[in-house]
Amino acid sequence: MPTLPDTIVAELPVVFPAGCPSRTVLDHVSSKWGVLILVSLAEGPQRWSELRRRAEGISEKMLAQTLKTLESDGFVHRDAQPVIPPRVDYSLTSRGEELVALLRPLVDWIAVHAEDIVNPV
Repeated sequence: MPTLPDTIVAELPVVFPAGCPSRTVLDHVSSKWGVLILVSLAEGPQRWSELRRRAEGISEKMLAQTLKTLESDGFVHRDAQPVIPPRVDYSLTSRGEELVALLRPLVDWIAVHAEDIVNPV
């Protein structure tokens, strides 16, 4: 397994202390719903109902909470259009796109291996 040179490792922020802000961000982006919403939005802007359909099993409350958190973290953009009926579209910010580029290989790996892991022979 490749390792990082010591000079790079020394420059990386320490993410293990309990009070480190990275723990909060890691919690937000690595939650089941956070990952699913982010990866879904990688396919383009979507409305609330589209996101709810895509992330089967998510409650309205959890979808609202997750979107609000991802928006406040700067990963998701909320575009409320002043029309009747109200229309709100969600999309990834550039920070969100950068994050999804890192998450996508993990999600793809999980999709390939999940069946064997959950139901070993």
